[in-house]
Amino acid sequence: MFLPVAVATGIGAHLGSRLVGRIGSRPIAVAGLLVATAGTIHLTQLSETGSVYAGLLPGFVIASFGIGAVFVTATTTALAMVERREAGLASGVVNTFHEVGGSIGVAVVSTVAASGFERGAAGGFADAFTVCAVAAAVSAVVALGLVPRGKPQSTGGQHVH
Repeated sequence: MFLPVAVATGIGAHLGSRLVGRIGSRPIAVAGLLVATAGTIHLTQLSETGSVYAGLLPGFVIASFGIGAVFVTATTTALAMVERREAGLASGVVNTFHEVGGSIGVAVVSTVAASGFERGAAGGFADAFTVCAVAAAVSAVVALGLVPRGKPQSTGGQHVH
């Protein structure tokens, strides 16, 4: 189960890194978050009797593909916005927020799942994945305003808007 998710994340990151330089950060961030939304929407339909491979795997792979593109876009964009001498600090901040955000996300989603278990495991997980889908969709909308337009510049200088 972990291998297809890891491969999808890697492919998403690879494709995202190639496209960010061609079409810019904003479209890749938004598209990646919408792909993640689609994958998690699929996961809201899980049943207690369904197959792991037919139920979980497609949603995880689709969401991971989108998240891979989002991670590389965030890093590339952040590093393009700072001077070269500040690249280490910027990279550390981005990676810290990835970890902290993931930790907070897991805490919130697992709490939502556990609180829905009185309706059965499928109900709790459906609630949790609904939270994930909504968070990804809202993040796509926020990315429209937050992620800079244009292509990240490889010079390490300030990004022009």
